[in-house]
Amino acid sequence: MSGTSVIELSGQPISFSRMVEVGAGRASVRASTEGMERVVAARTVLDQAIADGLPVYGATTGVGAMKDVEWSADAINAFNLGLVRAHHFGTGPAFPTSVVRNAMAIRINTALTGHVGCTPALVKAFLDLLDRDVIPIVRKTGSIGCGDIGLMGQIGAVLTGAGEAVYRGKRMEAADALKAAGLAPVDMAPRDGLAALGVNAVSYAYAAETLRHAVSSTRVLLSTGLLACGALGASRAPWEAVTAVGTPREAQTGAWLMQASEPWNWDVTTNIQDPLSVRMIAQVFGAVFESLMAAGFRIVSATARSDDNPVVVGNKILTSGGSLPLDVTLLLESSALCMAHAARNAFNRCVLLGNGVRPGLPVNLVPKGAIATGFGPMIKLAGEIFSRVLSMTGPVSAQSLVVAGGLEDEAAFLPLVIDRFDRQMEALKRLAAIEAILAAQAIDILGMKPTGMAAELYGIVRKYSGFLTVDRALSCEIEAIELALASDRFMQRLIEIAPLPAVDDFFALGAVTTPEPQKQVA
Repeated sequence: MSGTSVIELSGQPISFSRMVEVGAGRASVRASTEGMERVVAARTVLDQAIADGLPVYGATTGVGAMKDVEWSADAINAFNLGLVRAHHFGTGPAFPTSVVRNAMAIRINTALTGHVGCTPALVKAFLDLLDRDVIPIVRKTGSIGCGDIGLMGQIGAVLTGAGEAVYRGKRMEAADALKAAGLAPVDMAPRDGLAALGVNAVSYAYAAETLRHAVSSTRVLLSTGLLACGALGASRAPWEAVTAVGTPREAQTGAWLMQASEPWNWDVTTNIQDPLSVRMIAQVFGAVFESLMAAGFRIVSATARSDDNPVVVGNKILTSGGSLPLDVTLLLESSALCMAHAARNAFNRCVLLGNGVRPGLPVNLVPKGAIATGFGPMIKLAGEIFSRVLSMTGPVSAQSLVVAGGLEDEAAFLPLVIDRFDRQMEALKRLAAIEAILAAQAIDILGMKPTGMAAELYGIVRKYSGFLTVDRALSCEIEAIELALASDRFMQRLIEIAPLPAVDDFFALGAVTTPEPQKQVA
C-alpha cells in the first residue's frame, strides 16, 4: 500500500492521530531498526531455551488445558500452524477494516518492545499485509477479553492462507488474496502461532475507534445542549461560576460554554436559577470528558505494552498474566455510565423545551393557532433513547467464567463492553438530533436569531427539517440531521468555530475518516 505518509513503529505508544491515519489506509507502516533489534534479541533467548530442551508454553507445549502436552521437534511446526487455524472461530458481522489495520499495527508495535519472542519473520508478515493492503476479515464475536484469541486468530489464519480477506475492495478467500497481492503463506515457527493470536490488539483497536466516536458524539451533544439552553433563555452565571470553583475538566467545559455562547446574546428568562439540567451541564459533561480522557490515555498506553504469555524479560522466559485488559475495561465501563448521565441531561432539556414552562414556549412546541400534536411524541422517543443508553451501563467485566479445565478463570469481556459502548454512541447521535430539532422549533417560535456555533447547528436542522405548523412524519428528518451532525464535515466546522483543544487534539477529532467503499464488510 502506498500511503501518503510513513509511520514508524518503535514500541512506543501509538497516538490517536496515528491510528486514524493507519486505520484509513493513508499511511504506510514500518518497524524501526531498534525495535527489530529487540525482536531479534528476544527471539535469540527463546531459541536458546528450546535448544536447551526447556518447555516453552504455546511454542513447544500445548495451550490452555493442554499446557502439559509437550510436542516433539518434528511436530512443533505443525502444532503452531494448527494453533492459529484452530482459533479462527469468530462469528457474526465483521469489524471495519480500520479496526483490523490498527489491530495489526498494535501487534507489530507490542512485538517491537522486545518481550514477545516471536521471529522477525512474523513481524514482517504483519507489515506485508498492511503494505499490500490485504485486510483480514475479522468477525466480531470471538473473545472473552483475556487475549483476543478468536479475533486475532482470524488475522493469524490469513497469514497462513486460511480464512478470508479484503483485497482492493473485494472480499475473497485468504489464499487468493495473498496470491493476488504477491505474498506467500507463512509457516508458523515455534512461538509465532501464539504470538499471532494471544493478544488483545483487536480489542484495543476497537476500543480506540469507539472511544473516539464517543468523544465526537459528546462534543455534538454538548453543542445541541448549548442550543437548547439558548432557546430556554438560560443564565450563563453557573457556567462562569464553574470556571472558578469546578474541577479542571468542569472549568474547561464551563469556559467552552461561555465562549461558544458569547456571539448569541439571548434574553435570560431565569427566575433566580435554572433547572439542574441547564445549570449543571458543565458538571455533567466535565465528568464525561474526564472519563473519556482517562480511558483514552490508558488505551494509548496499551498500544505499547506486551500483553503476551509468556514474555521475554532479559534472558528469562516468564509466564505472565498480562493478557487480562482489566484496566481498559473498567475505564470503559465507567465511561458507559457517564454516557447515561449525558443522555439523561439531554433528555431532561428536551422535556423542558416541550413542557410549556419557559415563557413564550407552548406545550409540545405547537405554534399559536396551529392544529397539531407537535413534538410530544418525539420527546417520548428521546426518553426511550435515554432508557436505551442507561440499559447498557450494567457492568459485565466481573461475571464469572471458567474455561480450559479450570486453568483460565479470569476474563474482562472487553469486546462485549466495547460493543455496548458503541451502541450507546449510536443512540446518543439520535438524541442530539432530537434536541437540536426541538431547540430550533423553540427558537423560531420565540423569533430568536442565533449566531456563531448555534447558528451553524440551527442551519443544519433547517436544511432537513422545516418549522412545524402541521403534524408530519419526522423519522427521515431526524435521521438526516443525525447523519449531518455525525459527519466529519460538521466536526471540522465545530472545531473551527468552537474548539475544545485538550479534547479535540488528543483524539484527533478534526481528522477526516471518510470510509473507503470496502470499509464495512459483513
